[in-house]
Parts: sequence; structure tokens; C-alpha cells
Amino acid sequence: MKIGLDAGHFLFTAGKRTPDGMHEWSFNSVVASYISDELKWYIDVETLRVDDTTGAVDVSLQDRTDKANKWGANAYISIHANAYGSGGWNNVGGIETFVHSSNPREAYQLAKLVQENLIKDTKRSNRGIKTANFAVLRSTNMTAILVECGFMTNKEEASFLKSDAYRKTCASAIVKGLAAMYGLKKREVVKVAEYNDVSSWAVDAQKWVKEQKISDGAGPKELATREQIWTMLWRSAGSPKV
Repeated sequence: MKIGLDAGHFLFTAGKRTPDGMHEWSFNSVVASYISDELKWYIDVETLRVDDTTGAVDVSLQDRTDKANKWGANAYISIHANAYGSGGWNNVGGIETFVHSSNPREAYQLAKLVQENLIKDTKRSNRGIKTANFAVLRSTNMTAILVECGFMTNKEEASFLKSDAYRKTCASAIVKGLAAMYGLKKREVVKVAEYNDVSSWAVDAQKWVKEQKISDGAGPKELATREQIWTMLWRSAGSPKV
């Protein structure tokens, strides 16, 4: 299962911000990252960000959809925050999900599941499923939806959009919709005790790195970051000054 993720706009798109200055991309990108992280726990699921993950490059909508099409994505999720009016605060709020104006059946089903989970988990008002001829819905060869997760011009919702907890909630709700739609299954979670057990063939190595003060030997089955690897190599070389 291949899922294309599109953090709508880019960091410096004109006007795409709250009245007090939060850029829409700041919300969209974090939610896309949380979706990608959560989907790593599902079997046979891949994700691809089609926007620029730094936010600095304004990747065109055509390039985004071309990238997803070429990759062979099965589904495409475009993440946004909404706005209403001329830029000031107002009371318009809620969440809505868009499908293409041709109202494709599978896209509508996915939108319905995502919308239901978003409303249930965020407790925001339900603006329903809508149709539009947006480029990311029109030019994609796969099932595609565009999610508006709240209004930047609504002061209360803007505070939520800035919240990491709300961003995680939105990401989780979207993943729930995807899982329900496509029958995605989570990987088996390894028990903590088992996760921290050292394999028999690594016992002596663990003892040695601890004695040499290269590593504390903790988390034997955790993935190591490059920083951790660099530090262990540096320590094994006697921690030379640079």
C-alpha cells in the first residue's frame, strides 16, 4: 500500500497563516510527518511526501501529483488548514474533507471514514464532505482527498492548530480512516522485556562496549541514530580532540 502525503502550500505562501502569524504549512507539515510516523507501524505500507519537507521550496501542484503518479501511489492525502474572510478573526469553524467534483466512489468512502474519525477525535463541528475541482484531486491517478482540519481565522481553532496534541490527534484520525478503508494491519508489538533482552550472540560484545565506555549497553534492539554511531566510533578511538 503506497500513500502519498501532501503538506499543502509551502512555508511562505502569501496569506496562508493565522491573523497572529502561524503559517499554515507549519501545521500541515507536522501532521503529514505524524501520519508517516504512525503508518510505519502498519504492515506493507509505504509513504511518500510530495512537497518539500523543509517548506522552503514551493513545489508546484503538478509536480506533486506527477510525483505521486510516477511512484504508483494507491491513495493521496492533502493536508490543510482552512480560512474564511479577509484575514481577521471570525467565528467560522469546523472540519471538512474534499473529493474531486466527479465524486469518485472510493474517494468518497475514504473521505467519509477520515471525516468521521476527525470529528470524533477532535470534537470540532462537522462541515461534511464536499466536492471541488482542486488540482491535487483532479490530476492524481489514485484515490485522493483533501482535508481541512480547522480554521486559521477562528481564534479557538487557531490555538488548536498550533498545538502539538491537536496535530497528533488529526494525524491519528486520518490514519484510522486509512486503516479502516484499506484494512491496514499493525505490526506485532514486541514486548518491552523481550525488546530489552540481549541476544546470546551479542552478550560478550555488550559487556565489552560497556567496559570500554563506548556505550552504556542499553536498548540493545533499538535503532541507532547516526549521531549515536558517530559518538561510539569517536569513543572507541579514545575521544580525540578535533
